[in-house]
Amino acid sequence: MRRRLLLAAGAGTAALGPLALWAALSGDDHVDGAPGRPRPVPTDLRERDPEATPAARRVYAMLARLENDARRGARSGTIIGHHVELQNERYNASYGDYRGTKQPGYYYRKVRDITGKLPGFVELDLGPGYDAPGWGVGHSRSYSRAWPSCGRTWGYVDDAVDLAVGVWHGLPRPADGSYRPTGTHTDCATGKQVSLPHNGGGPAGLVGFSFHQPYPGSPVKSFARTRRANSPAADDPGWFGRVVTPGTAEHSALLTDLDFLADHLGYLAERGVPVLFRPYHEMNTAARGGFWWAGQDPAHFHRLWRLTHDHLVHRRGLHNLIFVWAPNSWDGGYGKEPGRYYPGGHYVDIVGVDDYSDRPHDPFRGEPWTEVWYRGLERYGKPRIVSESYHVPLNAAQPRTLDRTPWVLWTVWGQGLTWENVSGNEHRNTPADVQRTYNDQKVLTGGSAKAGGFDWASLHPGSSDVTDKPRA
Repeated sequence: MRRRLLLAAGAGTAALGPLALWAALSGDDHVDGAPGRPRPVPTDLRERDPEATPAARRVYAMLARLENDARRGARSGTIIGHHVELQNERYNASYGDYRGTKQPGYYYRKVRDITGKLPGFVELDLGPGYDAPGWGVGHSRSYSRAWPSCGRTWGYVDDAVDLAVGVWHGLPRPADGSYRPTGTHTDCATGKQVSLPHNGGGPAGLVGFSFHQPYPGSPVKSFARTRRANSPAADDPGWFGRVVTPGTAEHSALLTDLDFLADHLGYLAERGVPVLFRPYHEMNTAARGGFWWAGQDPAHFHRLWRLTHDHLVHRRGLHNLIFVWAPNSWDGGYGKEPGRYYPGGHYVDIVGVDDYSDRPHDPFRGEPWTEVWYRGLERYGKPRIVSESYHVPLNAAQPRTLDRTPWVLWTVWGQGLTWENVSGNEHRNTPADVQRTYNDQKVLTGGSAKAGGFDWASLHPGSSDVTDKPRA
């Protein structure tokens, strides 16, 4: 209850539903902010997608409201998130804080083991595959029959979809027409029981998907094939241009990848799940070490982003998506200034940074930790997030990070959460650091409102709201 009250204003706005309240708090989208303060960001997702679903609109309005509060100098909250690498959890015995394969959602559950709370945001991925040929799925479903099923390492794709539904609607939940509402099933390839973490059985947070996409046409799907050095771009300077040119074989291969993505995101749309969708991240990195889309001609990158947007939204009719543009931290070495790669405000809803350039005890250029990226993203006029970091925002070295840089959302990457790990990315966060972050009064965590978290059900259509009306 206390955290829900943090999102309220006063008696004058308390009677409004969530979407109306957030819009009221944010003020007029088209009026400049107070002198010395940045202009408010738009609060209506329909400025990009006139057909955006009510749930997607509510989620975006919440994020925009948090951003506008910060721009007014009145920080009201930061959602704490976690990126869950399901393919590594299920198939990589050297991943995580002990040797051995794990149940999917291990690091979603691990947060609760450390803090007694859950992340307020969970990001998943349908890529990159795990060294298997083609695209595939676990069990064949109504929306995935076009793809080979029961491959040894494709079950995580079903898990990603099921965990996304479970975070938004709850796990376990009564039979509702969705797949696996109990969160438990038998893997068709191994015969072993697979169980997703329970979260209270009701709305427990927000959902996102990145897309670590192997290069279009890759015969094997794996993380190695997301890298530019292992793609045709390494030796063929014209290849990327053909990927974004209709009528070419490379473009047809891209559309196949996007249809695999759309089939799964489309099921989430059917289940009413809004998705923060973060494709083609870290596009501003040096070509020698980045993804196949990184360091390319900016005009070609714009075409890739826009055709992906149009294919998913207009051709496939997915109006549950909130598009996140996330460059790598532009430290002048591996990451370059990203402005040339911005595809335009009509194709982006949220801007973020994958910050691997500085550490809490050694901030970039000696400036306040993450402030370079926070101020640099301000000019895009969108809600700002840390889309990837190995570190929690509040820790012994930087206990006041969110007072100076009140990010809307902060996502910790995978096994970086735990102090001791089998295969690296360790010694980033002590248990005390994780607890400090999750126990902060203005950090919005996941799980049931009955457990003291934010009332995530208030974002669902059908809750008390007066704003789910056609746009005038």
